[in-house]
Amino acid sequence: MRLRAGVRLMLVSEDTQAVLNARVGVAPPSLPTPAAAVCPASARSASPAIELTLHDNLAAAAATWRAFEAVADCTAFQTFAWHDAWQRHIGERCRTAPAIVEGRQGGRLLFIMPLAVEHGHLARRLVWHASDLCDYNAPLLAKDFSKRVTASRFAALWEEIGALVGSRPCLRRDVVILERMPEVVAAQANPFAGLPVTPHASGAYLMHIAGDWETFYKAKRSSATRRHDRAKAKRLAEAGAVSLVTASDRCDVEAMLTTLFAQKAVSFARRGVPNFLARPGYRDFYVDVASAPATRSLVHVSKLQVGDVTAATNLGFMFGHRYYHVVASYDAGELSRHGPGTAHLHALIAYALDHGCTEFDFTVGDEPYKRDWCDSETKLFDLRLASNLRGWAVAAAAGVGSRLKRCVKRSPALWRAFTNARLVTARVRRNSPPPESADRASRGRMGGPDALPPRA
Repeated sequence: MRLRAGVRLMLVSEDTQAVLNARVGVAPPSLPTPAAAVCPASARSASPAIELTLHDNLAAAAATWRAFEAVADCTAFQTFAWHDAWQRHIGERCRTAPAIVEGRQGGRLLFIMPLAVEHGHLARRLVWHASDLCDYNAPLLAKDFSKRVTASRFAALWEEIGALVGSRPCLRRDVVILERMPEVVAAQANPFAGLPVTPHASGAYLMHIAGDWETFYKAKRSSATRRHDRAKAKRLAEAGAVSLVTASDRCDVEAMLTTLFAQKAVSFARRGVPNFLARPGYRDFYVDVASAPATRSLVHVSKLQVGDVTAATNLGFMFGHRYYHVVASYDAGELSRHGPGTAHLHALIAYALDHGCTEFDFTVGDEPYKRDWCDSETKLFDLRLASNLRGWAVAAAAGVGSRLKRCVKRSPALWRAFTNARLVTARVRRNSPPPESADRASRGRMGGPDALPPRA
């Protein structure tokens, strides 16, 4: 029988491949599509059919994925090496089942969607694979995807993808929760933005860079800011020689990341924030990604050395002429008064310029210093759709939580109150005396990269 929307489905398991030729009569309940988005069958069938292939393990998609990421529109968080390391160190621990969907038109690869089904406390959720550590979750798209697949056709295609994934017993879900999806993927619109999405709680920030560091810095920052930065840099230099050191081998990577993890742990504890790096497999994942031969050209691990002190640390990525500022921290000792995080950020921007990057991506998070630097905000969206009553409860709770979080983050007064409460709670937990002024402490720590809160 022919397939609705002209889509041929192929189901690929770990050991076998079977072609599914089944007519989908109605949209799966977990993936409703607005009536206006559904075109008549004759209109849909006018374009060449899109053949879907499902892989329930990463190895089956490895060769195709690696080749496609080199030419597709995607971000550093859609590279195969990132997802492979995540599955080995984190996904297998929590029994996450990959659901990698490929779409071809006339034999030509059109997209790869790295999806997965994870076991939550209350429901099985269809999510983006490795979603918890990806700042941007999105499909990998052929350069001309948006020309070949209209918004209405994608809505029907998404129904077919849902049917294909749900046809495997191990991949059935109660709810779809796709979060942190950017409005655009490289040079084209994200097709998921045309579905019934809602704004994500946080934004992401991007800065375009060009020329040499000194020229760029002078044009970007005011004379008063530059004088302030020079004063702090002078005090740092008085403590010892200042230099940016980039990890050159696995030993360097492990040493720098160990320092980064320790600095982040202190920072999280001081602010009363859960330390996501302490979760099983997370540190191993970052060390693996940063040191594996397949990703060494992608990852940049560095430190700002001031005399004998590692004053600041960073883990970033360089992909497609963009530098991604992912995880960073600084030493909380005496040098913290002289802005080591700011000095490190300057050095990283200069490093990105020297290596041909044209964009510096601060990724997800609404810290004020990002707005000071950036010239573009990346809008992020979430998609939550339920298959049953259990899934509805999970989707509704997630939606309410996201809206509350967004409301707090968008209100300076509410965010300040929340931050102050968290600071006081952290000090109570450590049995330390309360600060002289939590409000003053909050303003000082949120004013620049020397106080980097965790990813949203």
